[in-house]
Amino acid sequence: MKTAKKLFTAGGVIYLFLVCSCGNPGKQDLDTPTSGRIKVGIDDSYHLMIEAEIYAVESLYKNVYIDPVFKSEADVFEDFMNDSVPLMIVNHKLSGDQEKYLNSRQFVPRTTKIAYDAIAFIVNNDNPDTTIFYDKIRDIFLGKISKWQQINPKSRLNELQMIFDNFKSSNPRYFKEKFGLDSLPKTCVAVRTNAEVISFVSYHPNAIGVISVNWISDNQDTVSHNFLQKIRVVGITTEGNNDPDAKFYKPYQAYIAENSYPFTREVFCINRQPYHGLAYGLSSFIAGEKGQLIILRSGLVPAVMPVRIVEIKK
Repeated sequence: MKTAKKLFTAGGVIYLFLVCSCGNPGKQDLDTPTSGRIKVGIDDSYHLMIEAEIYAVESLYKNVYIDPVFKSEADVFEDFMNDSVPLMIVNHKLSGDQEKYLNSRQFVPRTTKIAYDAIAFIVNNDNPDTTIFYDKIRDIFLGKISKWQQINPKSRLNELQMIFDNFKSSNPRYFKEKFGLDSLPKTCVAVRTNAEVISFVSYHPNAIGVISVNWISDNQDTVSHNFLQKIRVVGITTEGNNDPDAKFYKPYQAYIAENSYPFTREVFCINRQPYHGLAYGLSSFIAGEKGQLIILRSGLVPAVMPVRIVEIKK
């Protein structure tokens, strides 16, 4: 007996998957692209976006059950490599050694790019310094700047703190790689989650928070909207532009799409299931038309759907 399953992609093409159950012992217990239960490891940076994706998938496919596991990047990768999750959503590809290890165990990981993301810098509502030159940000990470007066001589604040969600997360790893650092300076401290970064900054005027833009980019999401009321988003220049009249870019979708905002990255679904199961179906849904629309609404830039940038002149 064969059952036809439907799955939509961004191009509007319908793919039919024929799942054989008769005469194939054991297969009836496997999940399919549109049914079953699956555990997914997710970088906490994309908590709000993926919750929306999961709600959409489970609403559309009544026999799909997704158990999200939101963790730091390092922990998500560990779960993936140790067989705890067959699918992960992260902003870092597998290394060559990781792929070789999986291949040696007869797994062929499949990587699907689903979005373009940005890392946002946030400050307290009482901090007037909401624009910072790119080179100043770099110098904070290089340990050359530790006081607000080094950013703005007129600042009434003294020592600054750069607040991360977790030292095992993708955010500190990103800046260590970008600036070629073995370790972060003493000005960098960590709490536990992106939500705690926002809370910490809202109570400490001297802090600069480092978070994924997804946590503050969806005005239709009540969590994101409430967070935006507590902090201010910093604008950054492009690299090397220290002109007093320089344009400062915030991590808005248009600036992410055109690479004007300097701290962007890609987001991937990485699937290690050895068959076309629910990991494949979820990855395809997120990369498809409906999933990409959810990403667009969440404030990130879809990887597959074309994005139209409209400039409004006052």
